[in-house]
Amino acid sequence: MTARWPGEQDDAEAAALAAAELRKLRENRQGEEIVLGNEFAEIRVCRVETRNGSRLLVEAPKSGQWVALCPLELEALTWQNAATFSAMIGTPFGPLFGHAEEDA
Repeated sequence: MTARWPGEQDDAEAAALAAAELRKLRENRQGEEIVLGNEFAEIRVCRVETRNGSRLLVEAPKSGQWVALCPLELEALTWQNAATFSAMIGTPFGPLFGHAEEDA
């Protein structure tokens, strides 16, 4: 007997879609990737082309997390202060703010 959980099929489908999206992004890489790391983290970054223009693909190999950011999203990083990044680090893998349906 194999243990199952509610939403297991949904999770598997979402993971398969994300893996396919990441493969497609990697196929459209432009130039060489850059690897940055220290004692706390390691990331890989590279420029990828999408149908909506260039994105910066940021991958965290240890956790398997990744994000593709457009130029405006990257610029928005420059608008933040240290407190924003501290809050993000303080709640990894979670939203910085509650979901709208939770607030209702």
